[in-house]
Amino acid sequence: MEDGRAAALLRWYASHARDLPWRRPDVSPWAVLVSEIMLQQTPVSRVLPAYEAWLARWPTPAELAAASPADAVRQWGRLGYPRRAIRLHAAAQVITEQHGGEVPDSLSALLALPGVGSYTAAAVASFAFGQRHAVLDTNVRRVLARLVRGSLRPPPSPTTMEVKLAESLLPVEPGRAPRWSVAVMELGALICTAERPRCPECPVVSACAWHRAGQPDGDPDLGRRRSQGYEGTDRQCRGRLLAVLRDSGGPVPAVRLDAAWPDADQRARALASLVADGLAEPQPGGRYALPR
Repeated sequence: MEDGRAAALLRWYASHARDLPWRRPDVSPWAVLVSEIMLQQTPVSRVLPAYEAWLARWPTPAELAAASPADAVRQWGRLGYPRRAIRLHAAAQVITEQHGGEVPDSLSALLALPGVGSYTAAAVASFAFGQRHAVLDTNVRRVLARLVRGSLRPPPSPTTMEVKLAESLLPVEPGRAPRWSVAVMELGALICTAERPRCPECPVVSACAWHRAGQPDGDPDLGRRRSQGYEGTDRQCRGRLLAVLRDSGGPVPAVRLDAAWPDADQRARALASLVADGLAEPQPGGRYALPR
């Protein structure tokens, strides 16, 4: 990114950034990893209390690794997408057994951890270890699509061209790239939002290709994606069944799961998916429990 745009963005971030615990200077790499796993498809407002409670209970990977997967699922609570708890527990075990209890700093080692994909690996390497990597979350992709390419929205999935563009825009000065990446994220979260961008408040609006082109594709409210309903879905059914397992002290008889959801076919399908995802385990006598 040109020095003028980068400087303007970093000045804006310095005065407008939210005070989030995983951004503080003394945060550990483990805390950064926990935050990135929790923030996947989950808003900051829901993550904050779960993050604080998780790290209060398990401030290091070794402490989580010594717990059971069931403990992790229970602690995850209603944060959503509970398979992330299983993966984070598995990652803690790998970190403890293969990396001396310290989150690894290399991109390849991070990518080898359970539940860590290319975005999460780049984010941890950048924000925990100060490395220079393109960190392409939804907010960053949207900002770059508008600022550089002049498009209202990025493609549905990250492309090689996007990655190369993001890498080319990273500041070369040591330590500046991670701050620039998080500043772009914050701009996307607070100003350059998906549906109602606040262009007059944007620090780089004068350099924005989409704004200069007259904001093509019409009003940003047009083409708004409809959020998928939750009521009555398999996901809601899974959540009900998992809540029964999570709130119990041991194996649960099938009759208790039957009472949690009225549709037998949907209940059986949801229970099978919980077993397949490692979130539930069949027990003798037709009972089910959280993973041990």
